[in-house]
Amino acid sequence: MKKILIAILMMAPMSLCAQKFAHFNTADIIPNMKEYTTAQEEMQSMQKQYEDDMKLMQDELQKKSEEYQKEQANLLDNVRQRREQELNDLYTRLQQSYQDNQAALQKAQSEKMSAISEKVLAVVKKIGEEGGYVYIVDTSAGVIPYVSTTLSTDITEQVKKELGIQ
Repeated sequence: MKKILIAILMMAPMSLCAQKFAHFNTADIIPNMKEYTTAQEEMQSMQKQYEDDMKLMQDELQKKSEEYQKEQANLLDNVRQRREQELNDLYTRLQQSYQDNQAALQKAQSEKMSAISEKVLAVVKKIGEEGGYVYIVDTSAGVIPYVSTTLSTDITEQVKKELGIQ
């Protein structure tokens, strides 16, 4: 029994050496992708449009508020209350639009980044299967306590090549 145990213990290091490990860095890959640049441009355009819309709404609120301030003393109670309600409604609409715009921006950002990440992961999986790697880890994730770069193959350049990044 002791001989079998000793034989197993002596073979364990050999089986570990046969395993292949790799790592890559998405922080070096994703910002260089055409899809990322396109997504950033689309997000900036979307944000600009939302800012322009908000500016128009703010200008409208400011104009109506100034008009109300000038006429307030001469208005009948029911007209004054109606105008105050209009201003409150406009202010509420402005706040709601801001929140909706922020949610839409976050959703669009999440969807675009998810599609980009999926593309990178598909390439990593392909490289992993072709290269016979046991584990491939992303070193930019910040969760991994340590990756030995001498015992692990850096496939970042290979991923870039597969994605068409120079």
